[in-house]
Amino acid sequence: MKIDDWLLDILACPACKSPLHAVPEADELACTSESCGLVYPVRDDIPVLLVDEARRA
Repeated sequence: MKIDDWLLDILACPACKSPLHAVPEADELACTSESCGLVYPVRDDIPVLLVDEARRA
């Protein structure tokens, strides 16, 4: 997964607006909020930040 650090700094969870962090071994972005806990897929190095596509951690 290739996501630049500057992009990770500005990405936020669409559901709760908390920062996201990369999970490179799973090609996912995880919400840092414990109450939200959504994990978003990254397909072809493009984050899919749709709540309908996310899964619960």
